[in-house]
Amino acid sequence: MHKETLTKLGLYLAKKSVNKADVARKTGLSAYRLSQLSINSKSQLRVEELYLIALAIEVDPAELLFAVCVEISLPKQS
Repeated sequence: MHKETLTKLGLYLAKKSVNKADVARKTGLSAYRLSQLSINSKSQLRVEELYLIALAIEVDPAELLFAVCVEISLPKQS
């Protein structure tokens, strides 16, 4: 899989060398859902999913939130 096709979550998980099958088992999320969240930019990550993934990979949920939302900002005021 090419890194340019990965979502922010997919890039984060790849950088951490996360086993998605293990995350699926720990979180109760399906392997298909994790795959879609990792490669499909139209997939919407729910906060509950983010929190469960963070717990499963033993990172601070705020760190994961920042990683997947790094490019989001408030609109500029005129």
